[in-house]
Amino acid sequence: MMGWLGGFYVQVKALHVIVTFFWIAGLFMLPRYLVYQAGETPGSPEDLKWTERTARLRRIILNPALIAVWILGLMVATSYGLAGSGWIHAKIFLVLLLSGYHGWAVGMSKKMAAGQRPMAEKSLRYLNEVPAFFTILLVGLAILKPF
Repeated sequence: MMGWLGGFYVQVKALHVIVTFFWIAGLFMLPRYLVYQAGETPGSPEDLKWTERTARLRRIILNPALIAVWILGLMVATSYGLAGSGWIHAKIFLVLLLSGYHGWAVGMSKKMAAGQRPMAEKSLRYLNEVPAFFTILLVGLAILKPF
């Protein structure tokens, strides 16, 4: 039985994994950038450099990768159907949560670019670990397919 992607299934799946690496890398970088920016005086030359770095990271890596992850992931997930695959439903739910984290980090970077410092540096350091936790869960689900 062939899914609707036919012979392109493996290539689309490989591309999905590749852009997922880019997305997760960006999700590791952005909060780390925010930690560094939090210690800078708003409006200072170094603060402005961090603002530009975070904007470039969002524009060049994070947002395009997020879009590609979702499009390619849904293509792979629906190619053979979703019925009877509880692990894929759990994976999609976790990616939804991670997408929310992405939105939070982007929003935080925009607030910091505007000169606000809504979170302490220490809190940002803890939140920097969120992508690692999700990566462990998502890879575990994708490889082990436990249910």
